[in-house]
Amino acid sequence: MKIDREDLLGKMGEKKKEGFSYLVKITAVDYDKHIEVIYFLRDMARSKDDSIEVEIAPSDAWVPTVTQIYRSADWYEREMAEMFGIEIKNRNARRLLLEKWNGKPSPLRKNFGWGEPYERE
Repeated sequence: MKIDREDLLGKMGEKKKEGFSYLVKITAVDYDKHIEVIYFLRDMARSKDDSIEVEIAPSDAWVPTVTQIYRSADWYEREMAEMFGIEIKNRNARRLLLEKWNGKPSPLRKNFGWGEPYERE
């Protein structure tokens, strides 16, 4: 289900109340003209899966943190911020993998430029 990022926290809260108590993973896909952030949820009692997709512009790449609803979002959000350059609002995401990376461009973005030299801090 695709939603606006402004509705993300409300929809995640609804899904948790519906029984989707486990956040399996969060990932993103860069389609050049837009980025999709995808949240995969699991209802363990009923063995059901669901997903929530948020479409964002590459020039305005941010989503709110969902760690207050799903604690397991912590490392996924940190990875997404680091690898896709997506800002996670209302949190300070410490780096996981690219400790000395300057973040421009992000390695999993289409505009990364594989084979070109990159800058380190």
